[in-house]
Amino acid sequence: QVQLVESGGGLVQAGGSLRLSCAASGRTFNTHFMGWFRQAPGKERLFVAGIAWSRDSIYYADSVKGRFTISRDNAKEMVFLQMNSLKPEDTAVYYCAASTDPYYRTTYVNSNVYDYWGQGTQVTVSS
Repeated sequence: QVQLVESGGGLVQAGGSLRLSCAASGRTFNTHFMGWFRQAPGKERLFVAGIAWSRDSIYYADSVKGRFTISRDNAKEMVFLQMNSLKPEDTAVYYCAASTDPYYRTTYVNSNVYDYWGQGTQVTVSS
């Protein structure tokens, strides 16, 4: 089992920044890829950004490219999401997820391939 705990959410004005953190523990050696997803009320859960533990594979949703940056600290088993130039449409619950799929390069946007999820952290951007 892998446990994921997110932190760093909150309320921010449009144009502001937040940094989300995801701490992983447990059998993390089985996981290949870490993703951030978000879910707004009444909407489906969508891929935001993802990063591989062992390769320089990083992916972003078009909606956040140039504004969000994902990074990792392998030694601390943590993944971060730096969110700049936030917009009201970024308001959602943000989830950290871990995938054991070795073929993540072709599946990373699909929430179904992630095996472990955090509890989520609320991000609210006011206009």
